[in-house]
This record gives sequence, structure tokens and C-alpha cells, in this order.
Amino acid sequence: MRWADPAGGVRHPVRNVCDLPARGSPAAYARAVLRIIDARTGETADAAPARRGLTRVEARASGYDASGLRVLLVADLLVRALELGGTPVWSLLTGDREQAELRAGAEALGIRPFEDSRDLGAALGEAQVVRVAGMGEAARLADTEPGGGGGSGAGGGGAGAGEAARGGPGGGALVAVAPVEATVTFSPSPSPADADDGGPEARADGGDGPAGRVDAGGCAAARADAGDGPVVSGGPGRVPAASADAAHGPAGSADAAHASVAPGGTRPGASLATGDPAVWRLALLGRRYGQPLRLDERGLEEARRTLVGWRRAVAGWARQPSRPIPDDVRGRLRGAWEDDLDVPAVLRVLEWVATRPDLADGARFETYAYADRLLGLDLTRDIGHAL
Repeated sequence: MRWADPAGGVRHPVRNVCDLPARGSPAAYARAVLRIIDARTGETADAAPARRGLTRVEARASGYDASGLRVLLVADLLVRALELGGTPVWSLLTGDREQAELRAGAEALGIRPFEDSRDLGAALGEAQVVRVAGMGEAARLADTEPGGGGGSGAGGGGAGAGEAARGGPGGGALVAVAPVEATVTFSPSPSPADADDGGPEARADGGDGPAGRVDAGGCAAARADAGDGPVVSGGPGRVPAASADAAHGPAGSADAAHASVAPGGTRPGASLATGDPAVWRLALLGRRYGQPLRLDERGLEEARRTLVGWRRAVAGWARQPSRPIPDDVRGRLRGAWEDDLDVPAVLRVLEWVATRPDLADGARFETYAYADRLLGLDLTRDIGHAL
């Protein structure tokens, strides 16, 4: 199934500020509102407080496995999206198990560091708390807060009557993240045997053309067929995800080799060392956070080829004069991630940008660099390297 072009959205300036009109900014530059589904009500709610106060994003992972790391990744996306919308935000990690392992895994995946004390928010006068948890934990939290209170209890041990009842911040959404079934060992650190994976000289399938050009095996051959599922082919510019036949139960805990155990107790397959933690990040981004995801060797290999192709293309586009991001492109990006963090739609926009014939390469570069502020894939990493 292929990525479909998402609907348009709202524009937000970031670079090329000299190109902005001197006055009378268009509606596309008006403040956009990130909307996210609140697991307590099933309805969408504003992720940012109405008066744009400091927001705490609190991630609660039940343990170190692929599902727990997906919770942390969604929290990271939420932090990035709120920052892009101008909301001051900080993040907190809570939970009872394997906190050190979770922090190490988060660092490997490019997730921004979490604080470990709520005292910071109290000192800065935070306005609300948005919590991110796995589906089972989110259901438990919702049951303990029939009134929809704010934060968790002290020490990360759960949500009681909530901080709002004690005069603290409240009113934020509760975000429920679907589980991951991993059939490969989670090993996001580079290994010596794969040190050149995704490097500047690496070429994806169909990638024998000139640098900066997405070849026929990738974006140039992409179609805009409708659908929300992951891509099954993998060339430069195709945005593969982990396999769509996701399990509907929670993933098990990690073993000593950092491998997620399937729900039925089946041990996963052999380790797949990708040499680049961003490959795992892209694979985990391939489906919307509320949909179960299956992480397997095919999905990781497709993500690796896509990342190599995109980085090579971005490095080539960077050699051309910079051009502003077109209004409709920026609007589609913002409209995608502000619609309940629809990251697959963001990836579809990038695919569309790479093949749009009327765009200058400088505008393609600016678009990918801007979207990467949300995605965190280090798409500009290979700029200045030999291609």
C-alpha cells in the first residue's frame, strides 16, 4: 500500500524570513492548533493550553521493550510539534521499571532527554500536563481519573486524584500508544560490521543516478494511491514502515539482548544490526501512534534504504541555491502533524515534494530540513560529504 497525499493544513514560517510579506501576513501564518485524541474521552482536544503556558509532556513506559520505546518516541514527537507551534514545553519520564535502559534506548533513537523530577515544572509555573502511555496503562490511568484530572502521582507510581486536585496543573490530554510486536532484536547502536550503513557513499536500490536526484526506483516512481498503511516497496524516497500485520496485544518485556518478546511468548528472530539508530526511528514512525505495529527485518531494511536515499538527495539539493518553502507545502506538513500527530502523512508530503516537477531543489532541501525538526531523522547528516 502506498502513501496518499494528505489534505492541506496551516502554514508556519521557519526560514527564509526575508521572503515574508512586510505586513498583512496571510491566513496560512495564523497560529495553528495541535489537536490530539484524548484517550479518556475518545475526542480530539487541544494539545497546547489556550493561554500558551508551559506544558509538561509526561511519558510513562511500563518497561524496556519496543512498545515502551514507542511511547517515548510519541512523547518526543509531541514535544517537537508543540515547540514548532510556539508552546514552551518540557518532558518527564515516569514509571517503575528499567528506567536506565529506557533512557539509554531513548538517547540512541534521538529522543530528547527527559527530566526525572516534577519539581522543575512547579518552579516554572506550568499550565498543564499531557501524558503519553501504552494503551493498557492509559486505560488504567483513565479509570483512576473519572474527572479527567491532570498529572500522575509523585514518584511515577500512577495517577491518583491528580495534581489538579492539589492545586497543580491539569486539564491536559491522555495519549494512548498502541503496542509493537518486534520480531527482531532491538539493537539501535552501530556495529563495526555495519559502520557504513546509511553513510554518504551508500547507495540504495536504483540509486546509481547523480547525487541529489531521486531515481526511478524511488520517489520518481511513487504513486499517490490512497491508504494509511505502510509502504511495502523500498527505494529512495519510498517511506516504508514496519509490517502492517501488527499484533493487537501488548509486546512483552525485553530480554538481555534487548529483544522484544512476542505476545504469545515466541522469541524474536536474530538481531538485525542496521548501523544507524535513525533506521529504527523511521520504522517506528511508519504507522500512526494509535495503530499496532509489527517491527520485522523487511520493514527495517526498507527504512534503511529510504533513509539512505533521502539523505543522499538532501545532500545533493543542498548544493543548489536556497528557495523558500511554498505555502501549500508548508501547509500540508503542518496540517498533517497537527492532526493528531499524523506522521505517516508528513512522510507522504516528503515523498510528494521529491517528485513535484515545479519545485526548485533549494525548496526541496528547505522542506526536508524543516520537516526533520519534527521527525528527528538527521536528514541533513551527509551534507558536505562525498556522494
